[in-house]
Amino acid sequence: MNKTVNINLAGIFYHIDEDAYLKLQRYLEAIKRSFTDSQGRSEIIADIEARIAELFTERVKHDKHVIGIKEVDEIISIMGQPEDYLVDDEIFEDEPKQSQTHKTGSKKLFRDTDNSYIGGVSAGLGHYFGINATWVRLAWILLVFGFGTGIFLYIILWILIPEAKTTSDKIIMTGERVTISNIEKKIRDGFENVSESVKNVDFQKHGDKIKEGFDTVSDSISDSVKRAKTNTQGNRIKSSSKSFFDTIAEVIMFFLKLFAKFIGLILIFTGAATVIALIVGLISASVLDHSKFFNSDIADLSNASGAPFWLLAVFIFFALAIPFFMLFYLGLKILVNNLKSIGNIAKFTLLGLWILSVIGLSVIGARQGLSYSEKAPAISTKSLETVTAKDTLVISMKANDNFAENFYRNSSFDYGYNNNGDEVTYSQDVRLIIKSTRDSIAKIKVLKTARGATYENAKARANNISYTYAIRNNELLLDNHLRIPNDDQKRDQRVEITVYLPIGSTVLANENTYRYHRNDSRHNDILDNGMENYYLKVENNKLICSDCPAENDNTDDDFKVNIDINNKNAKLKINDSGIEAKNKNSELEINKAGVKAKSESVNVTIDESGIKINSDTANQ
Repeated sequence: MNKTVNINLAGIFYHIDEDAYLKLQRYLEAIKRSFTDSQGRSEIIADIEARIAELFTERVKHDKHVIGIKEVDEIISIMGQPEDYLVDDEIFEDEPKQSQTHKTGSKKLFRDTDNSYIGGVSAGLGHYFGINATWVRLAWILLVFGFGTGIFLYIILWILIPEAKTTSDKIIMTGERVTISNIEKKIRDGFENVSESVKNVDFQKHGDKIKEGFDTVSDSISDSVKRAKTNTQGNRIKSSSKSFFDTIAEVIMFFLKLFAKFIGLILIFTGAATVIALIVGLISASVLDHSKFFNSDIADLSNASGAPFWLLAVFIFFALAIPFFMLFYLGLKILVNNLKSIGNIAKFTLLGLWILSVIGLSVIGARQGLSYSEKAPAISTKSLETVTAKDTLVISMKANDNFAENFYRNSSFDYGYNNNGDEVTYSQDVRLIIKSTRDSIAKIKVLKTARGATYENAKARANNISYTYAIRNNELLLDNHLRIPNDDQKRDQRVEITVYLPIGSTVLANENTYRYHRNDSRHNDILDNGMENYYLKVENNKLICSDCPAENDNTDDDFKVNIDINNKNAKLKINDSGIEAKNKNSELEINKAGVKAKSESVNVTIDESGIKINSDTANQ
């Protein structure tokens, strides 16, 4: 069993095996010996340690990962052997001889601020593509004056491309391998550049004195002074421009960071609020009756698949909560620079739970869709013996005092209680259609339909629909609702009532039937909206109003319009009662009751109760 040692390398803590630590220590000591008399020794050693730390970080898989001999050998292979730099061979006698390493490596794009006039983008692109930065700068000028997009593109690259700050970054930027020799060479070049700049500055001062004191100085010295002066002034201009644009960059970065913090706050608030709401919903689903407090469609998903409701709730929770939790975590990462990672184990666990939840919901949704695949009817027809061609039939809708007290058609299901206190499941998806017949007596047809995964299932659900009506003294009382068993699945159950009236008879539709016979042309309904509370004479496929206000009373102070166009595909009716237009897919009605518009997917009603928009296509 080997010991582990905690080390601090370039400001980063690592767990390392004792044998690996001793080898790494000998390696670093050997490197230090090879640079004993080198200029910039401390900077070279610091950059080498920083590079080694980067390579270790790439290989550390988690916080408790222990670096071993294998990782140290890999680092030494990449960085190079100390004996290449006149180090005692005995120190690394156990090391195998390394083959000659390549001088070049893969390039990465950085901003070269050491050779920049603004942000170093052009110099960095020049290194990356292997061309002179001057050509890149000329390209920016053409983009700015030729196409007008250069400034915007430059700013974007300035923001997105990182600056080459460390020696390793500067070496990688030029495509060289980050080895000891390259690090040493880069730092030595830096010292030489600084020394050369100092020489140029000193030479400038002495040249000025020589020029002021000796007018007869030789042309060669004069030319040297001029070159030095030109270089110095060029460096000053370059330094000034760099300082100016660096200030602008700092201002821009400040506002960008401020904007990023604002985005982070939004992500934190959105993610936290959503996750908390989902947790509350999950807890509620486990303790409350889902049939009363949750959307019936969600409950249907559970019923259709046979999966327990709590499992469905868990799937929904993880499928929604995990993405919003990651948004919350992303917001924290934006606000807190050194936020500790949740770790790969947690990340992959959350990803696995999310994938499983999505798959589970997909399976349940597929089974839900299959449960609607078949449609079946249950039809009953009965003669109304008391209604003949000489009689008048009054049609009214009948509400229930305990539930379904309103007169409107709606496809959704709800729950209520009857007179005995028993729970009932009901819907007001009831449609009324009036047609003419050449028979001598009236009849009523009740069509009950439902859907299911198979025709047999759909047929059984249609037969389970409970709907009643009554005929009293030539008044037909129709229930304004249907009922299904409480334990039956809700599968598009609905009722369609068709009343066939003999030609010559009279019908009066109560005003409460208004919302139940709003039908499009495909139903061939001869009773139009607005004809309620009038006595209507039944003729072949139409109704004639016998007590409606006069429509052709043309006087000097009262002009009335009566337009009635009716064909197979469309209908237009304009009179003093209002405007009514219908075609195969939509209809519009404007009268004293308000405005009603209906298409295949949307119903809009504007009346004294307000505005109602219903996008349920089941009502069509």
